[in-house]
Amino acid sequence: MGKTVDYYFSPTSPWTYLGHARFADMAQRHGAVVKVKPVDYGKIFPVSGGLPLPKRAPQRQAYRLMELKRFRDYLKLPLNLQPRFFPAPGDLAAQFIVAAGRAGGSDAAMRLAGAVLRACWAEERNIADAETLGAVCKEQGLDAAALTAAANSDAVKAEYGGYTQEAIERNVFGAPTFVIGGEIFWGQDRLEFVERALASK
Repeated sequence: MGKTVDYYFSPTSPWTYLGHARFADMAQRHGAVVKVKPVDYGKIFPVSGGLPLPKRAPQRQAYRLMELKRFRDYLKLPLNLQPRFFPAPGDLAAQFIVAAGRAGGSDAAMRLAGAVLRACWAEERNIADAETLGAVCKEQGLDAAALTAAANSDAVKAEYGGYTQEAIERNVFGAPTFVIGGEIFWGQDRLEFVERALASK
């Protein structure tokens, strides 16, 4: 069995979308155990110096779009720079991913996370909508009715909140963040270093 990676992210993060498939492939190749932990950056930003996108300075917002286009073109991934349903609350989508992990383990959670990210950033779908999320679950061969019910349960909400608090305590501040053996790697552009950590003895 390979190393364990704690994977903190938001289902509404374009940077998570840009790195998710590469990370999933990398983890599989190295036999890594991925602990899928969607978190609420609305609670993380105020204690880590971050700002939600609409509150960032205009020059930072402009550069973000430039970088998204660069990475979209470099990685040859479909990406709407300004999708129809963004910004949108990510809590319900995160809870669906947590529920998928509880029901089907890390593989199910990773698969659903990837599909949810694509739905937002490549397919112009509203991932804050329960019916849309149910449809995405069905497309991934998951039990949409069971996950819809579980996503709204107190247990799943508590687990989601627990991941957020854990992220704060571990000094996570951005998405995606990968933690391996206590070492933090922030950003899809740090995946080369993640791979080195997974490959090291």
